[in-house]
Amino acid sequence: MDQVLPHYGGKTGAGAAPSTEEWQDSGKWFSYGDHAIFSHITGEGEPLVLVHGFPTASWDWSRLWPLLNTRQYRILALDMLGFGFSDKPVNYPYSIEDQADLHEGWIEGLGLKQVHLMAHDYGCSVVQELLAREQEGQLRFSIASVFFLNGALFPEVHQPMLIQRILSSPLGGLVSRGLNRRVFDASFCRLFSAQGRPSPQELECFWQLLTYNNGRGILHRLIHYMEERRCHRNRWVSALRDARQPMRLVSGTADPVSGVAMAMRYRELVPSADVVSLRGVGHYPHYESPAEVYRAFRDFHGHT
Repeated sequence: MDQVLPHYGGKTGAGAAPSTEEWQDSGKWFSYGDHAIFSHITGEGEPLVLVHGFPTASWDWSRLWPLLNTRQYRILALDMLGFGFSDKPVNYPYSIEDQADLHEGWIEGLGLKQVHLMAHDYGCSVVQELLAREQEGQLRFSIASVFFLNGALFPEVHQPMLIQRILSSPLGGLVSRGLNRRVFDASFCRLFSAQGRPSPQELECFWQLLTYNNGRGILHRLIHYMEERRCHRNRWVSALRDARQPMRLVSGTADPVSGVAMAMRYRELVPSADVVSLRGVGHYPHYESPAEVYRAFRDFHGHT
């Protein structure tokens, strides 16, 4: 099933996002080994776990959050290790599998027996690993549905940005530590449509989340996920093809790294592929166009 939704320009939806300070003040921390993990939980009803992307954090969901925050769902999100307000250990072996361990332990620790998953970018790979584990009988909870947003589900059609390629090179450590605001702003804005680019105030929030607790110093370690996607490609693509639960991909067509080509590949490889294309929306559809994403989510759950 394919749908194409027009976009009328600019950021549309739930209004201004809260400040990063407000987001932090309304969250809670828990321990993952020796490390502190930031989380955000509101609402009642069916658990809906939101899994953020690289290089940002759970604050990405803040414009979509009030639309989802109804009596139907208990919404849960965390900042993965190395991201946002969570700890960012310097010499840690960051991996998608470890981030899946983090989510798995958190969900089990909360006593949840079934969850819906919504994932963006890096988070899509985490969810693919969770799907594979469920299919192998390793999870103590079930995944009721999956809602993907602009993730590199198929590494063969992923188009990494220049800064990502440099961070994954032997120069990555030097570039990571030396990343400045000008380079960040220029690279990050390319992920959005021309009409939906973040304001200076919003860019400041994204920058704060990136640099919090020396976050620049570990970007070259986090970027190893691109190699992980290649190494685990067959396992993670099989998890999509063998999935038993309803899945939908929402694709912002103006995304330069995982947009149109990724959606086409999804249609080719996933049986009965359910794809919603948001015309003129970039890599962060839930931030750039939360109302359209919410409509796609509401319609999806109306048919699951």
